[in-house]
Amino acid sequence: MTEEAVIENFHGVYLLYCKNPKYLGRTYIGYTVNPNRRIKQHNKGTQAGGARRTSKKGPWTMVMIIHGFPNDIAALRFEWAWQHPTISRRLNKVQRKKPREKVFDYCLRILSEMLRVGPWNRLPLTVRWLDESFKQNFALERRPPLHMPIVEGTVISKKLSKSKKTQLSQPSQANPERINICSICYEIIVKNKLECINNDCSMTAHLICLSKLFLKPGEFVPIVGKCPKCDGEFLWGDLIGKLKGFYRNEMITIKTTEIDEELSDSDEN
Repeated sequence: MTEEAVIENFHGVYLLYCKNPKYLGRTYIGYTVNPNRRIKQHNKGTQAGGARRTSKKGPWTMVMIIHGFPNDIAALRFEWAWQHPTISRRLNKVQRKKPREKVFDYCLRILSEMLRVGPWNRLPLTVRWLDESFKQNFALERRPPLHMPIVEGTVISKKLSKSKKTQLSQPSQANPERINICSICYEIIVKNKLECINNDCSMTAHLICLSKLFLKPGEFVPIVGKCPKCDGEFLWGDLIGKLKGFYRNEMITIKTTEIDEELSDSDEN
C-alpha cells in the first residue's frame, strides 16, 4: 500500500542509508518529529542541525521510519534499543551481527525482533518505507504483529494548532446537557470517554469498561478488539489516540481472514 500521510503529534524513529561511495552502506538510526526537515539537516551537516556521525558523509537517504509512538519518551527508548541491541535487556537473546552480514540487513533483523517483543509489540506502530528501492519483505516468521501495517509513501508531520490544543485541554461545551452513557455498563460517563473511530457509530464507553472488553488472556495492555456496537475491529492505541485528540488519519480494520489466507498460501508453497 502506497500512501502519503499527514499525521499530527508525530514521533518517529528512522533508518538512514549512506550513498556516498566512500562510506557506502553505513547506517544511522535517529528520532524525529519532522522527517522531511531532519533528512535535510543530516545532509547539510552539523551547522544545519545534523548529527556529527552523518556530517560530511552524505548524501544520506531516509529509507524507513517507524511511527505511531504515543510520546517522545517511548520513541527515544525504541531508538536507543535499536542503536544498542547488544546491551538492551529486551534484545539480549538476539544473535549478534554475523561476519558477512551487511549492516543494513542487521538493522532490519533487529527491527523485526523489536516489533515482536514487549512493550513495542503492543503499540499501534506503522512501518513505513520511504525509499521503495530499499524495501525488503519480512520473513514469514519475523513479520510484525497483525495490527502493525507496513506501508510505502511519504509522511508529513503536522503540529497541533493552538485552538486544537485548547480544545483538547478543555471539556467540550457543544452540548452541556447531553449525558453520555457507557455502551457496556450503561452507567453515566463522567470523564475519560472513549468513542468508536467509526464516525457512523455512536458507541461511547468508560476507559476501564472497554479495556476489559478488549483484553485477551495473557495481555496486560489491550491491543485490538471489536466495538460492542458496530462490531468494527480497531486498535486500542487508535482509540486512546482519539481520546487524546490524535490518531492515524485512516480507519484501520484488521482483516484477519485475508491474512490467514495469505499465511496458508505461504505454507503450501
